[in-house]
This record gives sequence, structure tokens and C-alpha cells, in this order.
Amino acid sequence: MESDVKLTKEEEVELERQWQILKRGAVEIIPEEEFRTKLAKAIKEKKPLKAKLGLDPSAPDIHIGHTVPLQKLRQFQDLGHLVQLVIGDFTGQIGDPSGKSETRKQLTPAEVKANAETYLNQLFKVLDKEKTEVHFNSTWLAPLNFAEVVNLSAKMTVARMLERDDFEKRYKANLPISIHEFFYPLMQGYDSVALHSDVELGGTDQKFNLLMGRHLQKEYGQVQQAVLMLPLIEGLDGVQKMSKSLGNYIGIDEEPNEIYGKSMSIPDQLMSKYFKLVTDLPHQEVTEMVEGLENNTIHPRDAKMKMAFTLVKMYHGELAAIEAEKHFRTVFQQRELPEDIPQIELAADGFADGKVWIVKLLVDLGLVASNGEGRRMVQQGAVKINGEKLENADAEITLENELIIQVGKRKFAKIILK
Repeated sequence: MESDVKLTKEEEVELERQWQILKRGAVEIIPEEEFRTKLAKAIKEKKPLKAKLGLDPSAPDIHIGHTVPLQKLRQFQDLGHLVQLVIGDFTGQIGDPSGKSETRKQLTPAEVKANAETYLNQLFKVLDKEKTEVHFNSTWLAPLNFAEVVNLSAKMTVARMLERDDFEKRYKANLPISIHEFFYPLMQGYDSVALHSDVELGGTDQKFNLLMGRHLQKEYGQVQQAVLMLPLIEGLDGVQKMSKSLGNYIGIDEEPNEIYGKSMSIPDQLMSKYFKLVTDLPHQEVTEMVEGLENNTIHPRDAKMKMAFTLVKMYHGELAAIEAEKHFRTVFQQRELPEDIPQIELAADGFADGKVWIVKLLVDLGLVASNGEGRRMVQQGAVKINGEKLENADAEITLENELIIQVGKRKFAKIILK
């Protein structure tokens, strides 16, 4: 236990400092006292903890919901600890069944490789590359022979596997569960065995998989890792988990003005959670922001502008953040048009009578992705022509030089006829 690690007063102060930072935002630490002991021992022996995060590159793009464990890992790095980043190029070919009501589509090696390359470029926008070990779990999983796989599978019972909520529901509903899906948590747990990890991070939906690492380390005679679980954050709708498919996300590769504008749409009740989980602000500053929001000494609008500036600065730099804030103040606070509206050239003779269906125009200008989205935006009153709101999705627009089209609060285009 921690009491067995004799610390000096300075070391005790450092332990408490690191403990307060690392537990911030965590939903659960298993076991909590064991993790404190590991931390105390690391400080005493000046030997960094090995903090592991496994990522299956099932999609190529990262939004700020994905950065929650990455921000926590960065805190580990800033405190002098080592990050073990495991890219699941092998497990990704199976797919994590967590929370799934059906067998997940298996990715091809080429898909996994392409996604992993994009992932790494984005991950190092948060993590310190010099303090990160990058591992591909095919390194130790692919060479396992069949006897070793059988030995691994013998360390877990079917009954225990069926305790998992998703497996249990599918089993009771007589839905198929493929044998290979049982191997996913075994392989994720074996990653911790291969790396002798001290602590593993993950979302609350990963609890079974994270605890598997502890179980297998014990089975293989190793010191068991601690588990630090972080919440899944709600998206801009304030209800559903942040997801690109739901459109309630802030992507870290989006344009600065888009990140800034979306950040201003974060629901008031989520601001404290976002400050704790997705920003790189110092611990004390986060504490002050959260306390200010809770006791109403900081206006939510001011907090959102701080959040917006911080996120743009994190992913595009301070200059981009300054420009994005200026853009926001100009367009939204002063109700003026931005200075840098994209100009798009259109051939006037390409349209009958110089007119075009508004929805087609929105698609051609790249302001919406599809006719369906364009129609919805018009019907919702989100489309303006030279500042005038348009609500008839069947309207035809007479093209004019320097006609300004606006969709929502952040998308503009100026038509230049040629």
C-alpha cells in the first residue's frame, strides 16, 4: 500500500499534486489506492509509470471526443511519465464489439494501415511525440502460434465473457456472436501483458476490456495494471455521445472558424465537463473556470469564447485562434459579414435564364453536402441571400455578380459571374 512507500515531505507534496491532476475528470480508478501506490513508488524511485492507451483505427478522423483520453495521457507526459500508444492494427481487423448489437465489420489490413497513418498525424497534435512509444499490436499478436492462442483463451471462461452487457443482450436475444469476437478483449488485455503496462486508460464503455488487462497480467505472473476510466462526452446537441454520424462533433482537423463557431454552440451545462476533459489548460486555470461557472461569476458566453480560443489554439496555433476570434466577433457579435468570404466563379451562360434552383446552387457552391441537406437548411431558415432569409426550398435564384449566399452561421460564398 501507499503507506509502505516512505516519502519525504517534498515527495508527498508532489504525490498530491500529481494525484489531483491525474484524477481530474476520471469516472473511476480501479483500484484507486493501488494507483496512488504506483504513483508514490514512481515518484520515490524516479521511475516513470507506463500509461497505455489502445486505439483501433476504425475511422480516419478524430474529433474532440476522441481526445479525452489523449489529454489525460498528455498530463501523464507533462508529469514525467511514459505513454504507450498501442495502434490496434491486428485487433482492428476484428473490431471491438463493445456496445454493438451485431457482429462488427472486419477491416482489411489496407484499411487499418491507411487509418493508422492518419490517426498518428492527428494524435501528435495532443501528445508529445518525444515522450510517446508507438506500438502496433500485430508485433506480438501475429506471431502467436495456435498452441499459444489456445493457452490464452484458456485463461477466461465463456460464462465470464457472457457477463459483458453487449454479449449478454445478444445471447438472450438469440443474436449471433462469432467466436472471434471473444478474442477481442483477450487480445486487448494481452497488449498489457506484452508491454508490462502500469496503468491503462479508456472510456467507461471499455471497462470489461480494461479489466481484462489486469486479469491476464495476473495470469501471466505480472504486477497488475491500474485502470483509469474517463467519461464519454456528449456532443453539441447536449444529449447524444459526440459522433460524426450524428453531426454533433467538433473535428480537430476542421477549419479554425468552424472550430471556434461550433465551440460557441456547446450547451452551458457541459462547459465544465469540456474544460476538464478536452482542453490543455493548466489544472489551476481549469479549476477557476469550473468554479466560476458553478457560482455564476463567469458568464457562459465568456467561458465559451475561452473554450473556443483554446481549442483553435491547440490544433491550429495562437495566430489562427486570434483570427478566428476576430472573425466571430465581426460576423456574430457585430452582425457584419466576414472580410474573407470565399469567391466562387460561375459561368453565367451555364444556367437557363440566369436562374438556378437554390438547393442545387448550395450543393454546387460546396455549402451543403447533398440536396437533402440543402433542402433541410432552407426549410429551417438557415439560408440567406444577401442577408435576406430564404425558406422556400423550391425557389429559383436569379444569379447576380457578387451575390452573397450564407448557410448557417459560419458558411459563406460570394458568386462571381464570368
